[in-house]
Amino acid sequence: MKTLIINGHPNKNSYCSQLAAAYYSGAQKRNSEAHLLHLYELHFDVSLKDGYSGNLLEPDLLRAQELITWSDHIVFVYPTWWWTMPALLKGFIDRVFVPGFAFKYESDKPLPEKLLKHKTATLLVTMDSPKWYYRWWMKNAGHWVMKQGVLAFCGINKTKVVTIDQIRKLTPQQRNRWIEKVEAIAMQR
Repeated sequence: MKTLIINGHPNKNSYCSQLAAAYYSGAQKRNSEAHLLHLYELHFDVSLKDGYSGNLLEPDLLRAQELITWSDHIVFVYPTWWWTMPALLKGFIDRVFVPGFAFKYESDKPLPEKLLKHKTATLLVTMDSPKWYYRWWMKNAGHWVMKQGVLAFCGINKTKVVTIDQIRKLTPQQRNRWIEKVEAIAMQR
C-alpha cells in the first residue's frame, strides 16, 4: 500500500500537522510506503486565473500529481473553516485535479471519464462545531464537497471520513488520544 498524506492546513504548527505526522508514523509502522505532503511548504498560485485553459503547473504541483499517481490511498488532513476546507487546500485541488489528470471530458458523453479510479481516500477533518450540528444543521457540507464533488468525480469512490470535533474544547490529553487514535487508524489501513 502506497499512502500519500496531504496536510491542507496553512500553519505548520497546527494540530492538523500533528495529525498528519501521526498518520504518517502509523503508515510507516505498518510497513507501508508513505509520503507526507505539507501544502504550506509548496510554492504555487492558489488561483485558477484562466480556468482550465493555459495554466502551467509549478514544479511543486507537478510533483504532487506524481505522488497522487503513485499512491493507492490518499489522506487529506484539514480543518473545517466556513463549512468547508481552507483556501490553500481548495486552491491546491483547483490547480492539481485538472482535466487530463483527474478526469477527461469526452465529446460524445455528458459526464467525464474518471482518471483516478482504483484509489481510496481518508479525510481527517477537524472542526470547532459539534459533529451532530455539522451533520444535521450543515448537512456535512464540506465532507460532501470532498467526497462527491472532488474525489468521486475523479473516480475515488471509497472514502472514509474521520471527524474530530469541538477542537477548541479538547484538553491536551484528549488531543494526544486523538493523535494516538489516528496513528492506530493508519496502522490498521
